[in-house]
Amino acid sequence: MPRRNVLKIPCIALALVIATNVFLAFYTKRTLQKLIWGDLQKQLHLPLSEWNRTVIERLSHLEVDLQNLKESMKLAMKQEENVDNTVERVKYEEHPVQKTLKVKASETKEHKPKEILFPDSQLFRQWGELKAHLDEKIKLYNQKYPGLLKIIRHTKRKGLAQARNTGREVATADVIAILDAHVEVNVGWAEPILARIQEDRTVIVSPVFDNINFDTFELDKYALAVDGFNWKLWCRYDPLPEAWFDLHDVTAPIKSPSIMGILAANRIFLGEIGSLDGGMLVYGGENVELSLRVWQCGGRVEVLPCSRIAHLERNHKPYALDLSVALKRNALRVAEIWMDEYKHMVYLAWNIPIQNSGIDFGDISSRMALRKKLKCKTFDWYLKNVYPSLKPIHNIVGYGRMKNTLDENLCLDQELVSGKTLIMFYCCKRSLQNVYYHLTGELYVGPLIAEANIDDHCLTDPGDGEKPTLEPCSKAAQNRLHIYWDFKPGRAVMNRATKRCLEMKKDTLGTYVPVLQNCTTQAWTIQYTMQNWGQTNIQ
Repeated sequence: MPRRNVLKIPCIALALVIATNVFLAFYTKRTLQKLIWGDLQKQLHLPLSEWNRTVIERLSHLEVDLQNLKESMKLAMKQEENVDNTVERVKYEEHPVQKTLKVKASETKEHKPKEILFPDSQLFRQWGELKAHLDEKIKLYNQKYPGLLKIIRHTKRKGLAQARNTGREVATADVIAILDAHVEVNVGWAEPILARIQEDRTVIVSPVFDNINFDTFELDKYALAVDGFNWKLWCRYDPLPEAWFDLHDVTAPIKSPSIMGILAANRIFLGEIGSLDGGMLVYGGENVELSLRVWQCGGRVEVLPCSRIAHLERNHKPYALDLSVALKRNALRVAEIWMDEYKHMVYLAWNIPIQNSGIDFGDISSRMALRKKLKCKTFDWYLKNVYPSLKPIHNIVGYGRMKNTLDENLCLDQELVSGKTLIMFYCCKRSLQNVYYHLTGELYVGPLIAEANIDDHCLTDPGDGEKPTLEPCSKAAQNRLHIYWDFKPGRAVMNRATKRCLEMKKDTLGTYVPVLQNCTTQAWTIQYTMQNWGQTNIQ
């Protein structure tokens, strides 16, 4: 819509308000009563006293509505003026002379404006300061609907989980919805949620997400999916279950292993199962923790196809420069409380030592007591009955970065483009350098795969040539490729079938590359071991 047309809307509305006020000035409530009393009173057969009361109430509501409209128009004009000022400020900044004049003028002001962290953002240039006048809007809404909206602000940052808990604690409705601030709801989004929770108070509901591009505000409609996670407990979208397709009902709720963080629930039930874990700090993992607790403690998680919301894509996460610290810490907290004998998978995925990790995931005694009180099921039950496509591995005995003693600045790595080439690269923290050695002899290189229908990459000796390859493990096993290796920390890595060793040598450029050749004295180390594997006295 052209900007001049946008300006017409508040102007017309404001003119209507003024005209109505003039009309009310000439015609008092009593005069209006006389004008409309005769005909309507005959139709409704109301006594005069009751008719007077009814008319006065309606006129009072009319005055309130007109006042709210008037205030809304003032606020809209003020916001439009702010956008003009933002655009004008950008124009000034394009001309050095005018910019200098502007700075000198601003120096005379007593109060400095609040510093904007990203003043040159394209978002500000195009849309202005989007959250301006929030308090004024809340006040305006509450004049018409007293107590409808509340703003609760923490005096210090407590993280997403605790912020959402604070909101739940002051809510009073039967059903609550937890939304990010950067979310827009679609038409008719609430009715399916309310109907489903009325049917079953133990259901935690997720709407379907669409995406709003942060720089254009254009909407991308996402395909229907369920919410899952990998062994780092990082969220992902998973395919719809076959059981849902078998229903032949596109409106039916969809069983979901997890939830993305936007949710609705029965307020009382959410409190009974412990709300969100306030011990989850900053950001990350709180949605997976809630999902595991709901499923294991008597509830269920569903996605509702008929309820859609739009999530504004972030250009960056504002919580911290390095979120991995909080993500790892929160993931370990979830693993220790809810994942039983499978918790090692989280440590493996994050490449963290299982013993003496050095990561403080907080006091979990109260959450363990809650689990006992609610008589929750095991994580093994969850895997088998809710999320069978999440693949655990039990026989990994060594993991982490793998180095050759010739040059311990280099680590085994997976070439990024094809994923099938083994390389040596300077040691870093990227997951392509994760190595997992199995007691049965397989040696995975790269991120730990979570999906049951997707393979990890196995180190393979093709039998000829000197280049080792990385192949999908199940495919390599079916084709009888040589994927089994003998290895102990500080010793050679030798293929069981070919008796050739994985070693490294310099190419024509003087760079070390991995090769397969007759075994020499080269040895390899691996970063972490499970229990007592690899000790010299263990055969």
